[in-house]
Amino acid sequence: MGIHYDDGARVFKLDTAHTSYVIAITDEENFIGHAYYGASIRDMDVSYLMRTKEAPFVPSQNNRDRSSFLDTFPMEYPGNGVGDYRESAIAILDENGNTAVDLHYTGHRIYDGKTGIPGLPATFGDETECSTLEIYASDSVRMLDVTLFYTVFEDVDVIARSVQITNRAKEPVYLTKVMSTSVDMDAEDYQMLTLHGSWARERQIEYRSIGYGKQSVGSTRGESSHQEHPFVALVSKGATQESGKVYGFHFVYSGNFLAQVEKNQFDSLRVVMGIHPQDFCWQLKENETFYAPEVVLTCSENGIGAMTRTLHDLYRKHLIRSPYKNKKRPILINNWEATYFDFDTEKLLAIAREAKKCGIEMLVMDDGWFGYRNDDNTSLGDWQVNEEKIKGGLKNLVDEVNRIGLKFGIWFEPEMISPDSNLYRNHPDWAIALPERTPCRSRNQYVLDLSRPEVRDYVYEAVASILRSTNIEYVKWDMNRQLTDLGSAYLNRENQGELLHRYVLGVYEMQERLLKEFPKLLLENCSGGGARFDSGMLYYSPQIWCSDDTDAIERLKIQEGTALIYPLSTMGAHVSDCPNHTVGRVTPFATRGHVALAGTFGYELDITKIPAEDREQIPQQVAMYHRYNELVREGDYYRIASYSQNHEYDCYGVVAKNRMEALFTFVQVLNRPNYHSRRIYLQGLAPEKKYRIELGRENGEASILYGDTLMHAGIQIPNMWGDFQSVLLHLTAVEE
Repeated sequence: MGIHYDDGARVFKLDTAHTSYVIAITDEENFIGHAYYGASIRDMDVSYLMRTKEAPFVPSQNNRDRSSFLDTFPMEYPGNGVGDYRESAIAILDENGNTAVDLHYTGHRIYDGKTGIPGLPATFGDETECSTLEIYASDSVRMLDVTLFYTVFEDVDVIARSVQITNRAKEPVYLTKVMSTSVDMDAEDYQMLTLHGSWARERQIEYRSIGYGKQSVGSTRGESSHQEHPFVALVSKGATQESGKVYGFHFVYSGNFLAQVEKNQFDSLRVVMGIHPQDFCWQLKENETFYAPEVVLTCSENGIGAMTRTLHDLYRKHLIRSPYKNKKRPILINNWEATYFDFDTEKLLAIAREAKKCGIEMLVMDDGWFGYRNDDNTSLGDWQVNEEKIKGGLKNLVDEVNRIGLKFGIWFEPEMISPDSNLYRNHPDWAIALPERTPCRSRNQYVLDLSRPEVRDYVYEAVASILRSTNIEYVKWDMNRQLTDLGSAYLNRENQGELLHRYVLGVYEMQERLLKEFPKLLLENCSGGGARFDSGMLYYSPQIWCSDDTDAIERLKIQEGTALIYPLSTMGAHVSDCPNHTVGRVTPFATRGHVALAGTFGYELDITKIPAEDREQIPQQVAMYHRYNELVREGDYYRIASYSQNHEYDCYGVVAKNRMEALFTFVQVLNRPNYHSRRIYLQGLAPEKKYRIELGRENGEASILYGDTLMHAGIQIPNMWGDFQSVLLHLTAVEE
């Protein structure tokens, strides 16, 4: 078990393979203190790190300076409005209009395994994989009980934290802030690592200095968003992929979030993460419990790359549940960039026939197959097949595609409703809206009010009835606008502040129902590209569409930021046509294939119209995918060079867990006016093993070098003529 308790010292020690996390309870007033988080230590009682024997001392010894104590003590879960002026983890509004919360330890429980969180995605593990500490605390004045959960995944150096809050008073209390984690530590010399972006340029890596005061990222858009990401890391200055200290915090949630780092007057840091308090107010009646989403914490003493591989392993082992998580995904072709709304049965079958010849395995029919949907102004919510387009009906189309030899997938946008739809004409009150105001539309659509049970039932049945009608094996679940006009015709006045969180819970509920009825379904989430690419959605779908920008060069930066915390197997990545539909860039077809290989791999083009020389490469790319997919899906990821930093070339790789095989991708973004090769230094190899190196299968070149030579002396990549060129380096260990 990775959790130990010293009853005499009143200290909890949580140990993973390489880290320790220490919590101590003060003898006076039962404050729950954070003593240590970092590299593994042997001593258990390090409560001296909390400085309780230094001025201003604990309040029982010096209550004249109680506020000084509370404003410096490293709280494990800080209350609100009682003397700690740093960011609180919890705040309320009671019947008197007061906001204070003051929590004190009342007990604990330690056990093997992990329990789920009702209605929410969360990591999982059995009694052999993890252990859990529950710390019980209460505010005796407000009769508020709080349970702090800590699950230790010893095999992956992760601690998962969550919180439950129960109201024991007869009067309702309103939760106005519930963070899922708070960690206090000495400031040292850290930078803040975050992921920012926008539509078509999601998850761009950014480092910033940590100054005094509060610095944060967050979303108030109703989803995790294109613009910010529910992740933050503290990175020691000068840290690299292979060296330096890194603390990673990742929120397992798909809605509004706040991730904040605060540096105070005493040069300490407080990191908080949880549901964004803006527009959040949750009524908690007597004996009702609020369940906060989970945060996963990891600490690395060996650089950013170690944090990355830890999170990849955690999500592959303990978050993704799909039967596809350890399986090769079918190579699909999606008709969106091929046809947009202009398609019919014959056009889709023509694409399917040509795709089958090239080795593609699934046809996905995207937007435009339902209602009167010939553009994006109508019909969302009317999930009935448009038989003017799909002549003979959906089952006929699917049967024909299956006869050709391809699987069939379909696109939905279940959470939305068009003003021009039968659903809206019949149920205008089902849309999230403020009746007195000019509606704020996006793509001329509203968002359905998923806090309403009848709306969730309608949406679920609309999707499920289509899936029941024929042999559909894949669903792309899209969401193309964010939430505004936060008004629900269903919720009472005192519950309007629950809308945003109830909306996310509704999405989770519908996807959970879908997977229970269709357990073999391959579900891919999407939100205008990558606006809801988060660990919460991975609990329901093993892959998420990474970005609507399919340009190979733009994808290098997008996929680098995504792969910083997510396994490659989760990234929806396709080869598309050129000039690229987003940026107009023309790149070699081979390069587009190499970049898409670092993801689920598929096609987004009209295979009946692309140049013959491109189409002739598809069978080779299909063979490439089948040869390397297991390695890409299961291997350890290493970032070798970053185009976003050097502006000339990109390099990354995957290495098999047993170090017997590796695949590195090198992309020469911009050529330079000299003829020297570039030297790169590989990572992750076994130093003592010899590796046979294939530098591009087409030229058949191979050499044999030791792993330590490749990592420390490096390997030369020949200069390639032109921009946007790429090559694969495949390494296999040579048995001696």
